[in-house]
Amino acid sequence: MDPALLLYSRRGCCLCQGLEEKLKALEPPLALQVVDVDSDPDLQAQYGLEVPVLAVPRQGGAPAALPRVSPRLSGAALSRWLAEQLKSLG
Repeated sequence: MDPALLLYSRRGCCLCQGLEEKLKALEPPLALQVVDVDSDPDLQAQYGLEVPVLAVPRQGGAPAALPRVSPRLSGAALSRWLAEQLKSLG
């Protein structure tokens, strides 16, 4: 089963770690796969300076990246933002 969300991240990135913690704290829990962009040269080239990047896997295609998440969002505000973004993907 594909994860509900991909989080493109890198070790030592405080923004990445903060977003991961906030996403893992949401209720109900999300299926989240954290992908280290430095583990793959293609991902590093694509997302290197843009992390953290949230994306949604798509059947037979590249994941759909969501707009940048404000680091100020957490809890219910982050849940609402995420629901709106997922709804806009259809």
